[in-house]
Amino acid sequence: MTDAAPTVVTVVTADTPSDVTCPASAPPPPAVALSVSVRALCEFTARAGDLDLRYTPAPSALEGMEGHRLVQARRGPGYEAEVPLSGALGALVVRGRADGFDAARQQLEEIKTYRGDLDSVRPHQRALHWAQARVYGHLMCQARALDRIHVALVYAQTGTGHETVLVETHTAADLQAFFEDLCTRFQDWARSELQHRQARDAALAALTFPHGAFRAGQRDLAVAVYRSVRADAGQCLLAQAPTGIGKTLGTLFPMLQASARKGLDKLFFLTAKGTGHALALEALARVQAQLAVPHTAHAQPAPLPPQPATLRVLDVLARDKVCEHPDKACHGESCPLAQGFYDRLPAARNALQQRAGMWDGATVRAEALTHRICPYYLAQEMTKWCDVAVADYHYYYDSAAMLYALTVSRQWKVGVLVDEAHNLPDRARRMYTAELQPHTLAEARRTATGAVRKALDKVQRSWSALQREQDTAYRALPELPTDLTTAVERAIGAVAQAQSEAPLLPGDPVLTFYLEALHFAAMAEQFGTHAVLDVSLHPPHTGGARKGVHSTLCIRNIVPAPHLQPRHAAAQSSVFFSGTLTPAHYYQDLLGLPAETPFVDVDSPFHAGQLAVQVVGHVSTRYADRDRSLLPLVEVLAAQYALQPGNYLCFASSFDYLQRIALALQGHHPEIPQWQQTAGMDEAERAAFLQRFQEGGQGMGFAVLGGAFSEGVDLPGHRLIGAFIATLGLPQINPVNEQMRRAMDLHFGSGKGYDYTYLYPGLRKVVQAAGRVIRTEQDRGVVFLMDDRYQRAQVRALLPSWWHVLDPKQKRP
Repeated sequence: MTDAAPTVVTVVTADTPSDVTCPASAPPPPAVALSVSVRALCEFTARAGDLDLRYTPAPSALEGMEGHRLVQARRGPGYEAEVPLSGALGALVVRGRADGFDAARQQLEEIKTYRGDLDSVRPHQRALHWAQARVYGHLMCQARALDRIHVALVYAQTGTGHETVLVETHTAADLQAFFEDLCTRFQDWARSELQHRQARDAALAALTFPHGAFRAGQRDLAVAVYRSVRADAGQCLLAQAPTGIGKTLGTLFPMLQASARKGLDKLFFLTAKGTGHALALEALARVQAQLAVPHTAHAQPAPLPPQPATLRVLDVLARDKVCEHPDKACHGESCPLAQGFYDRLPAARNALQQRAGMWDGATVRAEALTHRICPYYLAQEMTKWCDVAVADYHYYYDSAAMLYALTVSRQWKVGVLVDEAHNLPDRARRMYTAELQPHTLAEARRTATGAVRKALDKVQRSWSALQREQDTAYRALPELPTDLTTAVERAIGAVAQAQSEAPLLPGDPVLTFYLEALHFAAMAEQFGTHAVLDVSLHPPHTGGARKGVHSTLCIRNIVPAPHLQPRHAAAQSSVFFSGTLTPAHYYQDLLGLPAETPFVDVDSPFHAGQLAVQVVGHVSTRYADRDRSLLPLVEVLAAQYALQPGNYLCFASSFDYLQRIALALQGHHPEIPQWQQTAGMDEAERAAFLQRFQEGGQGMGFAVLGGAFSEGVDLPGHRLIGAFIATLGLPQINPVNEQMRRAMDLHFGSGKGYDYTYLYPGLRKVVQAAGRVIRTEQDRGVVFLMDDRYQRAQVRALLPSWWHVLDPKQKRP
């Protein structure tokens, strides 16, 4: 089955002239069509029974298509494949493509592929499959004027091609009654959704800025975002906007306002850290309060009553934050909130629909527990019905990203806002990096039996042979080793077959290895110049002197661009904004943005008189010079503290260097209070660290550059009056980074490797850390850049243009 129009509610709106500030009156009501795909209709109305997420291997998309073609090719010459069908009940139009129809036998076929044993297809999945088959049966009877039809559910096993054909015979009247029942149940919801969409779009088109007036620079940012949304699909924008102008509201407001005119279905606000997440929710609450009640909306073919305008904002939280029973597995035999999940889902969904507005974690949890279903999976269901989803990057950019998958499958028209986008290259690299760990294989082999154990033994032998070829701790291979990748693929197949017969539970060592191997194999299939395969021997790394596997295999992503480009293309507009996106070509190259992507550098609301930036040029913080650097660094810290007592942050390149500077300061100037960041701080410890920065307080906090306190920390006023940055922030020179540098040279051209691997990431961390000092237009402070390399023109060019940097011989006014 292939659905032709998977968007549940299609709203066609007229476009209007571009301007960020809209007239107060609402625009003319849009013309509306109500359409649903067969799959979406059945998913909404026909699922029943337990939530069952016991892992069972599913065919890939390619295997599914191949299975469909295989079944269709076996049929006779009169067999029709991929038959477009549609039908209607009132204003609701249902569309899709039937997999196959045999006119001679009057048999409609719905084809599904599966791995392993047919019993691995869960009851709620079978209920959905039969519902789809029966709906297509009705549409075929209607299209061909049939009184009776055979409806066949064809299960095709991947690998073997074995078919299991289940057949029902129905009268056209019975199938019409089934179809009308589903449509009636869906129609009430769909009409309510349509009312909401009309009221929402009318209110958003008339939305005025929540604060009345824009801050300096905020309007420029808003205009750029608005124009990006109004451009052709797939438009991207890089926006560098400094702290203090209100980036969150300055991007949300114009995209929401333009969404009504451009017909956006949803907006995704993606964040890297919890602070950005909270700021987005606060800004959206202000927008919510600002929305006006629109005039009576009009729909076709019948008018709809007016409905108060609301913006449904879903707070998408990680599973480990909302799971009520972390000790239980996600199926009805283990977890009480999975039992009967689909039976109780409609009532919970309806209840949340009535509570339109902020669907935060507490709201979703309350409704879920009232209806005795899982809060996490209720939230996942509500992503289909929200207007704005606030979520972590990985929900859209990861290889298995939920929001991206729904966007593609349901053909949503979405806008994407990426907060603190300077974090995305590193995060995306981790998403598309795959490792095989020796201890994971060892644990899997200990518990595996039969064919699975034999397949894992083959992986062990291929892996051992590979590591015997090297006598250094690190080696990058020019190409993927065929013996190893073949062994991994066969092991995946063996585990998949075993899984279909006896599903493995979470925590099983074989399942853990299997999931690692799946990701490794997926990255191997997409291997290219954007990645490297490296082998890291575990000490002692004496090559073949040790038996067994003692190395880590890593397909290391260097350039995430090829993986991210389909996600940019799927969105109507993607806006990447941050205070540090310089140089623009670096982010454009790594993120794979289109060549014509505009870059907007918004002027800072701050001026040079607010921040004294002093270079300490007589100090080298290079690794070899660190012992000699301690006393000069400490004297600068102490002199500034004596001149202007208050709260300061000193950033170092590592915990070791941080502790040595702090110890030296304590030894020479014990009168200065100090507190330190430590490795592995939990949330409470991080809060306690920041609590030391009180208004009017005095002391020196020590933190690692690039760590938890380098960005996303807001200490306005006198809570922080200065920062010392005792490093250039360059990543450590080691075999992995050097290989990345060489790969960057090959990918982007000789000479760019050093800048892309070391210089740009380092200076970005410096600017982020220095940005903790000036948070408002009333703040005043100092920043000391403590390394002789800050005197270089290449380094200075990467510092904010509004800074007035004083050389060592210049005195502060």
